[in-house]
Amino acid sequence: MKFINNEILSKTMNEKNALVVFQGEGIRRTWFNDEWWYVATDIIAILTDSKDPKGYLKDMKRRDKSFSYGWGQIATLLPIMTAGGIQKLNCVSTKGAFRLVQSIPSKKSEPFKQWLAHVGYERVQEIEDPELAQNRVKEYYELKGYPKEWIDKRLRGIAIRQELTDEWKQRDISSDKEFAILTNEISRVTFGKTIKQYKEFKGLNKQNLRDHMSDWELILTMVSEKATTDITIAKNAEGFKECKQSAKEGGQIAHNTLKEIEQKTGKSIVSEQNFLDLDKKKLKNK
Repeated sequence: MKFINNEILSKTMNEKNALVVFQGEGIRRTWFNDEWWYVATDIIAILTDSKDPKGYLKDMKRRDKSFSYGWGQIATLLPIMTAGGIQKLNCVSTKGAFRLVQSIPSKKSEPFKQWLAHVGYERVQEIEDPELAQNRVKEYYELKGYPKEWIDKRLRGIAIRQELTDEWKQRDISSDKEFAILTNEISRVTFGKTIKQYKEFKGLNKQNLRDHMSDWELILTMVSEKATTDITIAKNAEGFKECKQSAKEGGQIAHNTLKEIEQKTGKSIVSEQNFLDLDKKKLKNK
């Protein structure tokens, strides 16, 4: 089985309610809670060739009691466009889709299960030897076609980011929302844009913003986060309010550097430049 990493979106549908191509078939999806949710019966139809995916799902829940008991947490009824108009269908997140596939006793799902097992094995290896994770990330960017110098900066930025988040965790920052607010604060002060605004400026959607930053944007992101880490430690900041103040101060240091560079060069650091063309080139080569 061949898995397609690059999602091909239907031009006739809204960007947030599009078809994702898998094995030459269409899986309907919709945007919900900041992530894609996929129609469960579409996944079943592709991996089983069943003419009655709804009935197949019922049989799955009858055979696998643990799957049945957890179905309410895995699936959510969401509005999906069908031949008969918009209807609410059972949809699953990416995590839920993995759980769904694990319960499908089909030969077509076996390669997917083997892939999941392989990914799980790699994750265990990375926990035991973190350097492996860095090497795999480097290989990923090389395969995408990023310049070597850019990759080196990106990897260093990942390490600095990890150092900062580890520090936050030790200072009573635990929720994803708090991490997002602090990250936004650093970006807003450094570049004058929140993460969302920055992504819109670069023409991005679900892509990782840092994967589309220029060299200087990556460098100043590292400066802002390293400064935030050091200020947080120096002030022994504790809790969200104090950590947010440190984030502002760290961002300000990077912003001052940004303004000085712009004054000396006469060029804007904040750029619309992105690397979306790498995906297009990769698709073309395939």
